[in-house]
Amino acid sequence: MVITSSSLPLIRAGWMRALLFCVVYLLLILTGVFIMSSIIHHVKGETVDAVQLMKGNLLWGVILMGFAGSWCVTYIFRRWIDRKSFISLGLDYQHHGADLVAGITLALSILGVASLILLALGHLKWTDIIFDDRTLVIAMGNLILVALYEEIVFRGYILGNLLESFNKWVAIIISAGLFTLFHISNPGFDFFSVVNLFAIGILLGLNYAHTGNLWFSISFHFAWNFIEGPILGYPVSGIHFDTLLQTELKGDENITGGAFGLEGSAITMAICILAIIVLFLIMQKKINQQSQPVPGQK
Repeated sequence: MVITSSSLPLIRAGWMRALLFCVVYLLLILTGVFIMSSIIHHVKGETVDAVQLMKGNLLWGVILMGFAGSWCVTYIFRRWIDRKSFISLGLDYQHHGADLVAGITLALSILGVASLILLALGHLKWTDIIFDDRTLVIAMGNLILVALYEEIVFRGYILGNLLESFNKWVAIIISAGLFTLFHISNPGFDFFSVVNLFAIGILLGLNYAHTGNLWFSISFHFAWNFIEGPILGYPVSGIHFDTLLQTELKGDENITGGAFGLEGSAITMAICILAIIVLFLIMQKKINQQSQPVPGQK
């Protein structure tokens, strides 16, 4: 394929494209916050039933607006600033089905191990099961959208462009830091929340830096949120969902995660750090295997 001058990025430096994107995306977020604040102010004084209904619709509206706004801004930047196809962000599914399964499996493993440890220590008890298929389907739809737009923004666009300008680890650390800051306004945000969100950003960024594909991080992100909240009964980064398992947490919130969910737990921190080390070793092994000469070739 012949690359012409018109196909080169409008802004040559990847870090500058990422910075400009962050400025525009921040303005988008602030606009959304203003709109939501106006809506909340408008419904003050309504009946309890009306407020509860509004809360449910508001969450759906925030997620839908976040998805639509994020994808529109990212698409515009990708096509007219980067001058590349939208799918080149890492959305090519071909040959990446195993990555999707691996993401789900890793999220389930981390949450499962953390929950079993909490159970063994007496910090966790499931008191009831309430199955509501409609609620679960709605939550699933919401969290699929969340995973899609957050991974497109933080791994696909921001990290993808930073990797063109910086060392792999510098790019991953910057994108993980921005991912963490994105959740700073969530209820219950504290020290362990910061560490765990940053660690998850490193974990997902490490995979993207090596594969250039988003399906591992998208599936991990969705599975983590859906299993943690609507299934196991924890808050999801401070956001509460109607849940299948009714959860009772006891003891030190630094261990249980408290109001923020398992992302606020020291146990999760230890498991995530271990997962980063294991993933790094796996990636290094693959790199070493690819760099070895094929037998019979010089």
